[in-house]
Amino acid sequence: MATPRAPPQAAVPGGAGAAAGGVTMRMFHGDVFLGEAEVFPMKQGGEGSLPFPSNEIRISHLSPTSERCPPLAILQTIAPFSVRCKLQAKLMPPHPSLHRLYLTCFNEYKSAVVVVGDEELHLVAMPSKVEKVPCFWCCSVRSGIYAASVGMLNLRCLAIVFDLDETLIVANTMKSFEDRIEMLSRRMDIEEDPVRIAGMSAEIKRYIEDRELLKEFIDTDTVTDNGRIVGTQKEEVLPISGGQERVLRPVIRLPERNAILTRINPEVRDTSVFVKLRPAWEDLRSYLTAKGRKRFEVYVCTMAERDYALEMWRLLDPEANLISSHNLAERVVCVKSGSKKCLQNVFKDKGCHPKMAMVIDDRLQVWDEKDQPRVHVVPAYTPYYAPQAEMANAVPVLCVARNVACNVRGGFFREFDENLLRKVFELMYENELLDLPYAPDVGDYLVCEDTNFAPNNKDVAPIPEGMSGAEVGKRLNGLAYPRDQKQIPLSTHLSDDEGVALRGIPGGTNIQSNGGSLATTPSLFVTVLQEIGRLCESRVEFRSTVSSGKNMQFSVEVLFSNEKIGIGIGKTRDEAQVQAAEKALQNLESNYLSFMAPVAGVLNKDVNKPPGSGNGFLEDITLSDDISMEEPSGSTLKEQDHSKALDRLSSVISLIRELCLEDQHVVFRDQVRDSGSALNGEYHFQAELGGQILGRGIGLNRDFAKLQAAEEALKTLKTTTDPQIKKHLRPMQQLNFPLCPTQRWHPRRCFQHNQQLRQQ
Repeated sequence: MATPRAPPQAAVPGGAGAAAGGVTMRMFHGDVFLGEAEVFPMKQGGEGSLPFPSNEIRISHLSPTSERCPPLAILQTIAPFSVRCKLQAKLMPPHPSLHRLYLTCFNEYKSAVVVVGDEELHLVAMPSKVEKVPCFWCCSVRSGIYAASVGMLNLRCLAIVFDLDETLIVANTMKSFEDRIEMLSRRMDIEEDPVRIAGMSAEIKRYIEDRELLKEFIDTDTVTDNGRIVGTQKEEVLPISGGQERVLRPVIRLPERNAILTRINPEVRDTSVFVKLRPAWEDLRSYLTAKGRKRFEVYVCTMAERDYALEMWRLLDPEANLISSHNLAERVVCVKSGSKKCLQNVFKDKGCHPKMAMVIDDRLQVWDEKDQPRVHVVPAYTPYYAPQAEMANAVPVLCVARNVACNVRGGFFREFDENLLRKVFELMYENELLDLPYAPDVGDYLVCEDTNFAPNNKDVAPIPEGMSGAEVGKRLNGLAYPRDQKQIPLSTHLSDDEGVALRGIPGGTNIQSNGGSLATTPSLFVTVLQEIGRLCESRVEFRSTVSSGKNMQFSVEVLFSNEKIGIGIGKTRDEAQVQAAEKALQNLESNYLSFMAPVAGVLNKDVNKPPGSGNGFLEDITLSDDISMEEPSGSTLKEQDHSKALDRLSSVISLIRELCLEDQHVVFRDQVRDSGSALNGEYHFQAELGGQILGRGIGLNRDFAKLQAAEEALKTLKTTTDPQIKKHLRPMQQLNFPLCPTQRWHPRRCFQHNQQLRQQ
């Protein structure tokens, strides 16, 4: 017997998160009438803000059954906080058809789908504090993406997108071989350094050797490899569409050389290509399909010509284990040379959501900015310039990529299972929108690092190897094509930001494409900082440069959610990175203590923390021959006082940011000094917000003056009653004082991490 209850509005008024006042609508499944429902918009705006056209809810179909993930968890992952409205049965007892729909959706992990243009509205059956009340949350998502995501999330599968040229392969035609040999010869003619001349000579020799093999393949369909004549094998190319004819390509595979010779158009010998496969590709490929279990859905995104791209991928995946033949046309995406790659375009068939995809590429900047956090950058493959680089290190580049993919997948689904799923199961119809848990993003588990740095002015960058972009089509047609040169990354750093040991490496590795040494375990400071970034849902980025002077000193800066929070200098990149990570942790702790002290009414006297600058970021450091790596002596006490002032300034500015609206910024203006202050070496600053002066400062250097102005401004913001200033500030109920100024993470974690670090 149903439990008696008050009218729906009184019992469940749309839940606490819904706007007051419901709208009555008729519900249909196809043409079958289900009854009436009251619909409550999540935002103010009433009927006009409801997503249903014609004031009726017409369900077109039910979503696929989800085996282990409730629909709300899937929707929160692919379309976070997309709840548009709530609805519940208007009458009790409810119409039998509506009650059956509710039970089907609730018990079978389905959602009822309303299609509106290119958008799907998913009605998710929710449990209620009121018994036997059919009630739903309505979430919006791009059409088709939900159906694709159900299978991937249930199978614990993500997507991985590969670039081809200089990431997995290097390919050359006769023309590209000749161009590179000629280019190197011209460089040798003007080079005076005998060591560099010897290096270029060896590089030319490697080009010539492979060019001769390609020429023999073109002329005779054979090659002579170490005195052994190897003939072609006819390999069938599976059609990617029903209308294609059967194609047999002449191919010679030389596994000892990690090379393959093929012909794009079997009838045209000049379309022959010499392809070098990157070492350890088999290890990465085996991981993706180990034991018949698909861990990743595989895609290719390249700037190469389509026929060439399809053949290169066929050589990499000859048995079509990674991409089946019937999916090949959609999974191999060719982008016009010079344009940006974009995950939204890669998944134009709606096969995956960008949040669930990672990219393996040798260049970061070719990707759309919003996708760059999901790119794992590998050093460009340079088998002619540095043939031993791939295997000189303990872990080859593609094995590192395999470990990264493994940790990304592990971190993503650990967050999904332990946080999102658990909290979704606790939600009720009456909960608010903000009660939804954070949804994982692949970008959370990749440390985005710019691996390119400017070489000193004596270094000569390697010439680009192989072909890329529109050059491929020109080459294969026998035409030369000017190529946009790739910057060759000389090193890349991988860290285990999930705290899971990489295979063969405890914690991470440092791979150098020029065959440099392998750094074993990265600093604990780096690991802790990356873990904080993951917990705080913030991007941690390391950027490095190298001086052009004699000392060859490195500088590494740390960006936390695009804010510079630490800088380190060292004789090696690792030394600079460790120092930068340590200072970043200290700066995060300093911000936390400075933020919490005024809230708790405690004076924070500990200001001995790393420096910050007047705009809340750390000052840039210019490397020069004069930089000293020695410890500061007694003569640097003034510098230490300056450092304390900078540190305090960074903390004060963080507090000011917390008080201001997101789009409002305090501006510090350097005031013109009068003749008297100029003689005394004084600096004058004033802090302004929206044209209103908040504080002024005077000091013997710019930073002391700016600190004084900032402290006065902070005091003004906390005590002001001026409406012209208050309109730029957050309402008091919106100030999240238990959180640190970034508002994205709990600062106590940072403080505790740093304390634990010191104890260790």
